[in-house]
Amino acid sequence: MYFLGKIDTLFLSYQIIMNNSQESIALPDFAVRLVHRSDEGFINEEIELKKYISSCGLGLILYFYPKDNTQGCSVQASDFTALSDEFATLGYVVLGVSRDGVRSHQNFITKKELLIGLVSDADEKLCQHFEVIKEKMMYGRTHLGVVRSTFVFDKTGNMLASFRNVKAKEHARTLLNFLKTL
Repeated sequence: MYFLGKIDTLFLSYQIIMNNSQESIALPDFAVRLVHRSDEGFINEEIELKKYISSCGLGLILYFYPKDNTQGCSVQASDFTALSDEFATLGYVVLGVSRDGVRSHQNFITKKELLIGLVSDADEKLCQHFEVIKEKMMYGRTHLGVVRSTFVFDKTGNMLASFRNVKAKEHARTLLNFLKTL
């Protein structure tokens, strides 16, 4: 079983490297709504991503997911939370992005005990900037939805990597392993 685990990890690492495109998208200049937990409850603030990473001195992992409190999105957010200290050790802060509102994010953070911040992109401005809204098929019907994607930026805001159409399960661990190779 240990050997199969190693093969699975290598395969996932290969997949993520193959998904790593050579695209380059700049962090936007507009403000976004960030929700995160604090000792006193929730902080709901407008931030500019460039200024945010500059002030914390860390790189940024910005991952887009379809919807709060759904099975795959819960797995992915919980995995990023579980590994958040390891990402911080490597010099990265993790922010999740969905089209859900602030109240939904607060509920999601509470229900899943998330330690990462979530960006509310109800106006889809950030999703459009990163071109993550695509035509999807569900139950035989076509609709526009968020394609699960991750973008990695260094502490100066330069894009290091992008991963589109990723799978929720094990994505955080595979991304961590990839970042360890940089």
